[in-house]
Amino acid sequence: MVDANDRERADLASLELSKLLAAPELRDSALLMLANKQDLPNSQSAAELMEKLQLAKQRGRDYFVQPCVATSGEGLHEGLDWVSRVLTDRKL
Repeated sequence: MVDANDRERADLASLELSKLLAAPELRDSALLMLANKQDLPNSQSAAELMEKLQLAKQRGRDYFVQPCVATSGEGLHEGLDWVSRVLTDRKL
């Protein structure tokens, strides 16, 4: 989960995410990024976060950025549905 309203720490989030995804244990993992705080007026969109977190560089990895509002639950089910579909497809 990332705070979509915290534009100042996007570079730090990108760096930390890159470190995590470089770990051998996570090589084949799918990535669901929950872009929280979409109810705030200055929140970054999913597209902005994808660019700032450099997700296009994740070749061969399933990833998805789901806008959400954790306090209300908005968007959370859609993100979990995506994870479920990806993991189900991998079993086929």
